[in-house]
Amino acid sequence: METTSRVGAQAPAADGTAQAVPSARRMVDGYLLAPFPWYGLDEAFTGPRWLMRVGATADGSVEHGSIGHGDEPSVRAEGSLGNSDKERFAVVVTVAANPVRRSADGTGLLEATSVSSAAWLAGVGLLSYTWPGQMDHSLRDDWLDQQTETAWVLADDLEGADWSTLSLPVDGTPTPFHYRESEYGWVLAGSTEEGVHLGAYGRGMSAYGLGFSVIKDIGAYA
Repeated sequence: METTSRVGAQAPAADGTAQAVPSARRMVDGYLLAPFPWYGLDEAFTGPRWLMRVGATADGSVEHGSIGHGDEPSVRAEGSLGNSDKERFAVVVTVAANPVRRSADGTGLLEATSVSSAAWLAGVGLLSYTWPGQMDHSLRDDWLDQQTETAWVLADDLEGADWSTLSLPVDGTPTPFHYRESEYGWVLAGSTEEGVHLGAYGRGMSAYGLGFSVIKDIGAYA
């Protein structure tokens, strides 16, 4: 998806440190610009919730965004025994269902958003908080590029052997999701009756017990 991050978040820098965090008011403004509903975990989840980022096209149209739940994740070195291995979090990604997307210059069309778009964004989101422990920091960008390409290949083949199916409630309605696990955590993706695609990823929280619902007042996050 050819979108850019419009609103910053507590995303890790290449050295594993947190980048500067904008004010909650500034962060929520990007979400308020979206013409579609945002989703998060349903009321069964009573832990912390936090905004991450929105992605927008070159003309400023918001296309997707993420809401975090639980512990705010830090970059985890694979096989690490540090505190990050005890993190429990789930991130819900909402993607607008756009069958037709025009390029920034208006002269062409971009690939439509789909469940695969949600699966790819979720897969890349999980990777952004993972780091092979045996790898030098200077090589992480190359590793992340390779894994991002792999995440896209997997997302483009949701009926493949790497995915299983999982039924989870969305606004109380059982909804089918594509689901996969890896050494880094889990990823799932599906669609809603409200015309958006949902992706999710996490570690330390089982995906099997999750439910999703529309966020009634995203402005409350400010």
